[in-house]
Amino acid sequence: MSMAPRTDTQSPAPHVADSHDLIRVHGARENNLKDVSIEIPKRRLTVFTGVSGSGKSSLVFDTIAAESQRLINETYSAFVQGFMPTLARPEVDVLDGLTTVITVDQQRLGADPRSTVGTATDANAMLRILFSRLGKPHIGSPKAFSFNVASISGAGAVTMERGGQTVKERRSFSITGGMCPRCEGRGSVSDLDLTQLYDDSKSLSEGAITVPGYTGGGWNSRLYSESGFLDPDKPIRKFTKKELHDFLHREPTRMKIAGINMTYEGLIPRIQRSMLAKEREGMQPHIREFVDRAVTFTTCPECDGTRLNEGARSSKIKRISIADACAMQISDLAEWVRGLDEPSVAPLLTALQQTLDSFVEIGLGYLSLDRPAGTLSGGEAQRVKMIRHLGSSLTDVTYVFDEPTIGLHPHDIQRMNDLLLRLRDKGNTVLVVEHKPETIAIADHVVDLGPGAGTAGGTVCFEGTVEGLRTGGTITGRHFDDRAAVKETVRKPTGTLEIRGARTHNLQGVDVDIPLGVLAVVTGVAGSGKSSLVHGSIPAGEGVVSVDQAAIRGSRRSNPATYTGLLDPIRKAFAKVNGVKPALFSANSEGACPTCNGAGVIYTDLAMMAGVATTCEECEGKRFQASVLDYHLGGRDISEVLAMSVTEAEEFFGAGEAATPAAHRILTRLADVGLGYLTLGQPLTTLSGGERQRLKLATHMAEKGGIYVLDEPTAGLHLADVEQLLALLDRLVDAGKSVIVVEHHQAVMAHADWIIDLGPGAGHDGGRLVFEGTPADLVAARSTLTGEHLATYVGP
Repeated sequence: MSMAPRTDTQSPAPHVADSHDLIRVHGARENNLKDVSIEIPKRRLTVFTGVSGSGKSSLVFDTIAAESQRLINETYSAFVQGFMPTLARPEVDVLDGLTTVITVDQQRLGADPRSTVGTATDANAMLRILFSRLGKPHIGSPKAFSFNVASISGAGAVTMERGGQTVKERRSFSITGGMCPRCEGRGSVSDLDLTQLYDDSKSLSEGAITVPGYTGGGWNSRLYSESGFLDPDKPIRKFTKKELHDFLHREPTRMKIAGINMTYEGLIPRIQRSMLAKEREGMQPHIREFVDRAVTFTTCPECDGTRLNEGARSSKIKRISIADACAMQISDLAEWVRGLDEPSVAPLLTALQQTLDSFVEIGLGYLSLDRPAGTLSGGEAQRVKMIRHLGSSLTDVTYVFDEPTIGLHPHDIQRMNDLLLRLRDKGNTVLVVEHKPETIAIADHVVDLGPGAGTAGGTVCFEGTVEGLRTGGTITGRHFDDRAAVKETVRKPTGTLEIRGARTHNLQGVDVDIPLGVLAVVTGVAGSGKSSLVHGSIPAGEGVVSVDQAAIRGSRRSNPATYTGLLDPIRKAFAKVNGVKPALFSANSEGACPTCNGAGVIYTDLAMMAGVATTCEECEGKRFQASVLDYHLGGRDISEVLAMSVTEAEEFFGAGEAATPAAHRILTRLADVGLGYLTLGQPLTTLSGGERQRLKLATHMAEKGGIYVLDEPTAGLHLADVEQLLALLDRLVDAGKSVIVVEHHQAVMAHADWIIDLGPGAGHDGGRLVFEGTPADLVAARSTLTGEHLATYVGP
């Protein structure tokens, strides 16, 4: 075989296709972006930094990712597009060089009671197929192992037209599902605690029934004592089986009592119908208190919490049922699947093995597939979403991550960094919105937005390398190498909160005394049992204010003023000065513009095309009727007040004619948590993750409580904002409160008075107390993973 000789000595000119190595953004104006123009290198790791609210998510998610998704959706037919979410083109002049975007955001997985880690990934679907093929005895298709499918059967006559004649045929069908019939696939059942309904040592005539409204000889209590089914003078504990059934469970029976027609019904169905059918929020306070006491959620006795019926639990592979497999720690389940050698299902085993190994690799091997999806933290939910992308063979894709290190211990951040670099090295573009210096440090390219938040942000302050950022003089650059020093002196506790034998989730009988009157930090690797200890063992009763990571609810009509309750005192102040009703000053009530119903914009739905929002011509986007805007307080109308920033409003309601102490108190709390730049009427849907977390914190600070329990309050906070948070925590402690923080941020650990470290690992390798003491002692001992990383952080 002869080779043709090469005659050219010069290397060929680069192919024109290789010239598209940049994603170009020109004139981006989404949310608070101010005509941003940048060029992002492809097949590199680019990190976007800046204070919370500076416009990072607006640029990465609402502009680049949204436009890529919209362009992909447009390749489908109009019929298919009708079933997909409709996206409007972002406010941007030019977007060039985009590739397919895969978004891995912080949105919580659905908190539906039937959603688990297994159903949220493909793991459960593959396990169901595996058991339907290999399980002994064979009980049916994969549906027979699903706790979301009920077993049903039916038969009847079907009428159809055939050959011009009407024909009747008998048809029957049956579906074998795996749902437990008692709890309907939820794993738990609500039960009434009978000791809260009656005192069994008393008789009916002595007032045995203790349910609100059934005491004091009223009609509700007479119904039982005068029904004739029960002996009113016999103590309830001496009732026969029939009497007890009639008292608690009897079907509705018509009867006459004192000449009046009434319906007798067992006490339990009567309470369930009259009290438990209502929304908890709509109950009167004393009824709500009774329901909270009397209703208990217990593990379903029929399926023992597995959610599956007896048939699904009876089919086994190597003595393991699907319920046993889902309850295993995923790292153990991966080993079990590796031990199955069945050529008939080899492709399925390979795919299942890869999925389970991805869980372990990403640091979630401590979870189990039956863990409810709603109980995952924000960081865990984000990593669960990453699993399907880890083994992907796709290249030249743009991966977009929203703070992937949230909820990660410094020990786990290195593992996450390795994953991001691996995705990049496969030839993908990786865009990361991040605050942690450990992740910013591995970037090939950094884009720093700011300089401030909200209207003070939205511009590019720096673009270049990490070294350039350090010397660039931006807020991020100045704080990049900040290191909090360990406290030399710590506060003395005023008391202790005793926890004995804590066994929630993976805790292994933990005994610990949490000091009160100080800043106590609970730390440990992800999955070591921190949240289980704090939320599972500290009673959420009187005096305990718990701020968890649950998402705050709110539509585009909600804003900081409505969420914090600030609008109530403002409406009352306007009403008092002008002598009218407070409801006029609500855009969701009587004062709303009739054309747009107080939304300020009119939405036009265009089916599979992106909907259009146009500013309402009647109110010009102000949301209120013209007559309402004639009423003033301190020279401002209600729409002008809602357009103020928190800082401006704090001054406005603090003194002078508009002085309103109740409003001023709420505004001061908002400023304290670093939200002074937010406008009062800004829709909640436009707030970033860090802003929502701090808004929730500001709201909870109003509650009367001696113990504050905070779950990762630094989530979504810029390095510069962490200092402000520490100052706020100090103010709370100095005011006599006890603050318990679940946290991974080394600056918070160094600032603590007392550290409780759980570990040494995650899942069944964790759940033990590995250190308690001052941060200085932890650094000196270096006996745990946390101690090692904290010592490295604070330096010599």
